[in-house]
Amino acid sequence: MSDLDWIEQALTGARPVAVAALLRYFRDLDTAEEAFQEACLRALSNWPKNGPPRDTAAWLIMVGRNAGVDAARKRSRLEALPDEEKLSDLEDAEGALAERLDGSQYRDDILRLLFICCHPDLPRTGQIALALRIVSGLSVARIASAFLVGESAMEQRITRAKGRVAKADVPFEAPGPAERSERLSAVAAMLYLVFNEGYSAGFDQTEARAPLCDEAIRLTRLLLRIFPTEPEIMGLLALMLLQHSRTAARFDAEGALVLLEDQDRTAWDRPMIGEGLALLDKAMRHNRPGPYQIQAAVAALHARARTATETDWPQIDHLYASLELMQPSPVVTLNRAVAVFKARGAGDALALIEPLEKDLAGYFYFHGARGAFLKDLGRREEARESFDRAIALAGTAAEAAYIRTQLDGLGGYGKRAAS
Repeated sequence: MSDLDWIEQALTGARPVAVAALLRYFRDLDTAEEAFQEACLRALSNWPKNGPPRDTAAWLIMVGRNAGVDAARKRSRLEALPDEEKLSDLEDAEGALAERLDGSQYRDDILRLLFICCHPDLPRTGQIALALRIVSGLSVARIASAFLVGESAMEQRITRAKGRVAKADVPFEAPGPAERSERLSAVAAMLYLVFNEGYSAGFDQTEARAPLCDEAIRLTRLLLRIFPTEPEIMGLLALMLLQHSRTAARFDAEGALVLLEDQDRTAWDRPMIGEGLALLDKAMRHNRPGPYQIQAAVAALHARARTATETDWPQIDHLYASLELMQPSPVVTLNRAVAVFKARGAGDALALIEPLEKDLAGYFYFHGARGAFLKDLGRREEARESFDRAIALAGTAAEAAYIRTQLDGLGGYGKRAAS
């Protein structure tokens, strides 16, 4: 692994706690983010020569805090320095910081950052986008892809969200129990998007992006400790664990994508599956179903099937139909169509997704699924057109390679490509 690789992983893993602590010190999102970015630049210069610090988050907080104060002093000719009480005392000692991060301050800082990003003054999409950008440091392009919108539109959305947080004079303290409950759904949605950002990474990105899955799971565990009787948080954590359990089987030795039905199920993480199933069972006993519990139930059906042929596709179809009623979405319908394809055939599946073409015109998985349905129906030229669209929209090399194998199966593609 190169210096840049391990440093990138370290910075990604430390970002949430470092930005959260800097936000507590400076009480301004832009200042905290700028201080963290300056600390990252200094890490890129310092760490390759001197090696990693004992605690990367503590080092970044210390350096970022000092950089932020220095920047404020440089602006002092034009602007007054913040009041002393607005800057928390921070000993210039990495060891003391590390001890704090192991205690309650770490938990409170993370939650404070999550809840500020998910403040009710922001629209829901703005809450999630801002949290993805600030907490996890995802690029605007990747966030835009998750929302199926253009990069410039997402940049504007995040800028507006930051502006509204600043104008709202948001209190930089963790909210009380009632307010936490109101914001819980936005925080949960953001954490699941963070998880998906790591889970959907290609084989060549797995090592760098895998910490996102671990971070999302860790933060969801933290939320569950705060909301121990909330079935949707149990369902969310169960869903993450059940999906993450398949990570080792999702790519072959050459980095090619392996579909769920073709995966080596002996490579799935059975202890993780056991924990996920137990959480789901506990959530369902509350008799308060929600979207995450339904999605976890789908993942559980896959996990319980000893072989792909034993998968209960009619039940998965039923679960997605329930999810459509609870949380209508073109992507939910597309997922249901895969279950319909397995349970009732390509004709019914194709009829289900045809109305989605306008909404999902820029979505890789729509064109890949449509191509598969058309291929099964023997409509080869239409299938080829859909697969070509999917390749153009592929987000990873593994996705593109898989679609090329589907094209090869149509016949004649190799000759066309070589000519």
